[in-house]
Amino acid sequence: MFAAVLLSPSVARADPPLQSGQHFTVDPVVDGVLVATGVGFSTLLGDVLSTGEIRPATPVVGASSLLPIDRIAVTETIDPMASTYSNIGLWVATGFAVLDPLLSGLRDGWDALLVDGLMYGESGAITSTLTDMIKIATRRPRPIAYQNPSATDTNLELSFPSGHASGVSSVAATATYLAFVRAPRSPRPWITLAAGTLLTAFVSYERVRAGAHFPTDVIAGSMLGASVGVLVPHLHRHAEEPPPVLVGLAPAPGGGATVTLLGRF
Repeated sequence: MFAAVLLSPSVARADPPLQSGQHFTVDPVVDGVLVATGVGFSTLLGDVLSTGEIRPATPVVGASSLLPIDRIAVTETIDPMASTYSNIGLWVATGFAVLDPLLSGLRDGWDALLVDGLMYGESGAITSTLTDMIKIATRRPRPIAYQNPSATDTNLELSFPSGHASGVSSVAATATYLAFVRAPRSPRPWITLAAGTLLTAFVSYERVRAGAHFPTDVIAGSMLGASVGVLVPHLHRHAEEPPPVLVGLAPAPGGGATVTLLGRF
């Protein structure tokens, strides 16, 4: 069963029908490089920023220039415990990303553990890399920087998007996708979706209360993480398994076209 999951696409087409729990395929080389690159990039960027060699370059504008939804972040009273709460939420999501592949291994075999672990790692690595790249490109001041415009800490201008929100939503989206594929007729997918949504909302809310992010930062981070978290497992679906939704387009007599939508639920 393990060999069938890791075979190249040209060989996989000759594989026997999928066994129970075998819905995804991975390439250890490609996926391993993506995970290693993402982790390495984030680690190196964190080390560079910690030296203080990169100085803030974006001046803090007046609060009146902000979007109405963001102004609350610079006028509210900062909760000193909010940052701790958001960190706890992030660690809960990270812990689940480690636990869920172990549970998949117990249910569907140790090859499922490897495949799910790689997909969680790839989702997190890609999300982290994209988040860091956008932060450096945007360099938006954090809400807390408005209270001390003369601060020289580069981290104070890495507000957009929220890394906490993107990280948690990435785990939540991957977990939900895997749950709907592996246990579509059980309560598990809906429980996972609800829990992931609530955890993402909680972490996002606490990041705003901590003065670390604007509402638009956490919204963008959640969207980014959710997108990557869904796309990574979707692109790893086994070639022999048809997609759950099929869309067909065909010409219609007399002109025009017909669209057909088929789904498996």
